[in-house]
Amino acid sequence: MPDTPTSPKSGGRLTLMENLLGLLRIRIIRGVNLAVRDVRSSDPYVVVKMGKQTVYDHDTFSKDDKMGCAEVDIKAFMEALKMNLKNLPSGTTITRMLPARQNCLAEESCVVWKDGKVVQDIYLRLRNVECGEVEIQLQWIDLPNHKG
Repeated sequence: MPDTPTSPKSGGRLTLMENLLGLLRIRIIRGVNLAVRDVRSSDPYVVVKMGKQTVYDHDTFSKDDKMGCAEVDIKAFMEALKMNLKNLPSGTTITRMLPARQNCLAEESCVVWKDGKVVQDIYLRLRNVECGEVEIQLQWIDLPNHKG
């Protein structure tokens, strides 16, 4: 019997590393036209949560000021990971998402096969704030010897 995460050899327990198929890299590229929350500027940082992305202004002597929030749906990105893309030329667009009232996209976002990886550049319009956008990039990193 092979040693699987739930086999008697592994004690019937699941470990995190045994179940990971890969890692989702979220790169925060830049903020554009962000709201000013201090005297003349802001010192923003990003908090990424499952399903939500939030931008704050860091304050040393008082509570951090919220500078907007944005949500992004990664369903199309995750669906692209399930496709057999290995023979496609680099730069091939897999799917497109358009800005709509239901999403925070500031412009069209494409899931692309690039240099052997699934990549998506996303420009998010911040909500609950007078102005601001955040540019992020999603990239999937396969783990060697994953059990997928």
